[in-house]
Amino acid sequence: MSEAVLSRPTTSVEPKTLVEGAYQRLRRDIIEGVHPPGEKLRVEHLKDQYNVGAGTLREALLLLVTDALVVTQGQRGFRVAPISIADFEDITRTRVLLETEALRQSIAFGGEDWEAGVVAAFHRLSRAEERLADNDSSTTEEWEKRNRAFHEALIAASSSRWITHFQHILYQQSERYRRISLFRQPIERDVHAEHQALFDATMARDSTRATSILTEHILRTLDAIKRMPVDFFTGKMKL
Repeated sequence: MSEAVLSRPTTSVEPKTLVEGAYQRLRRDIIEGVHPPGEKLRVEHLKDQYNVGAGTLREALLLLVTDALVVTQGQRGFRVAPISIADFEDITRTRVLLETEALRQSIAFGGEDWEAGVVAAFHRLSRAEERLADNDSSTTEEWEKRNRAFHEALIAASSSRWITHFQHILYQQSERYRRISLFRQPIERDVHAEHQALFDATMARDSTRATSILTEHILRTLDAIKRMPVDFFTGKMKL
């Protein structure tokens, strides 16, 4: 798998090609549950829905296979990748291992430029969190983008490019689960307060406290997902 593919941007930037545009729209619709887990993705139907040719759509679907959001079925086409508690628990616990180590390294080695990046990312995230009560798709998308940027800023001074690389992959994999836990709120939580505590500990260069808060922050989403009804995992409940 090439590094160019692995580092493919997933934010809502202006697509440069028809394939990239179809990929971005399909990815968003899978994450938001327009296409629920397990749904068969029929090229002949979707090409009209997304206003692209069959070849373009197949290329976009293959990119989503690389992202592990779509699975192939031999000669039988494509399906949205299934989700499960076991899968998310594996994603979450691996992410905790990598992201806490990356944060520990950033606190140890990060300079003023790293601190400035964390401050700026936290400020932008806080602004987005003020608007979350609106609960519309554009607000949700903006929050997700800024949440990702904050977590990336926290570990930006890590000395290991491989840790940050795989953390990025795991973060993407958790997105479908994380969105539902935040906006369906199966457990009560104050996400902004969690981010504030994480920010404060990081700025204080208290790596023990910061990594503990980060671990709890990530695991809270796992706790929320465990409380979701069974239909959430079968695709019978719209995300």
